[in-house]
Amino acid sequence: MTQKTDTLLDRIGRWLAARLQVASSGYEPYTPSDPETLRRTLEPGDILLIEGNQRISAVIKYLTQSTWSHSALYVGDALPEPADGSERPRLIEVNLGDGCVAVPLSKYRTYNTRICRANGLSPEDRDHVVRFMIQRLGLKYDLKNITDMLRYFIPRPPVPVRWRRRMIAFGSGDPTRAICSTMIAEAYGEIRYPILPEITRAPGRASAQSSYMRREIMHIRHHSLYTPRDFDLSPYFRIVKPTLEYGFDYRQVTWGEEYKSKDSRSA
Repeated sequence: MTQKTDTLLDRIGRWLAARLQVASSGYEPYTPSDPETLRRTLEPGDILLIEGNQRISAVIKYLTQSTWSHSALYVGDALPEPADGSERPRLIEVNLGDGCVAVPLSKYRTYNTRICRANGLSPEDRDHVVRFMIQRLGLKYDLKNITDMLRYFIPRPPVPVRWRRRMIAFGSGDPTRAICSTMIAEAYGEIRYPILPEITRAPGRASAQSSYMRREIMHIRHHSLYTPRDFDLSPYFRIVKPTLEYGFDYRQVTWGEEYKSKDSRSA
């Protein structure tokens, strides 16, 4: 990420980025997020996955075969209240056009979301992850690599499934890092927290029968290969659902059929 003078390629890159972030028509969430409930449930260091409705979101969801196309890190009250009295920004995210920015929870009130929480994170490591993201606020991406963005204008790229993740990582890196969840993965890599580690058998142990002898070495993948889906699939992140955190009782649910029966009896 760089800060550079404005050039023709910069202007073209910004125009392409704006086109990729145009909202798709017909998007309707199943369970839109309530910002207040999210705020009560989220903890600093949590990852909020978002089902985006932009043109680029559709491509990312297709390439990753996932509902989630975007991710943001929750930082709690680490950032100050805005001077203009507006809502406090509690999420840090990376956008193709804006770079690394802080946004309020209400930005995603009309989207499907999911909370992913690193299990057993120590207070020191939690603070380190939050601080890592805050220190990168304001950084902008170099959008000069036009070909790196043009591939996202193809809604369903005709590539085999095994190559799709590599297609996201392909290119110079700057537009790729703006699209993927690489900065969050990098933050967790700083504290050596696994997301989806590659498992490699220790040399000379591949044919051993004993589980003790088949010691495995976990290798954390490079952060440039991570996508929002990986936090959902990771065996080391818990899925936290706000509706279940505050005493959900299925017996208290009022179904539509009950309303109909009440109306028919009162008629």
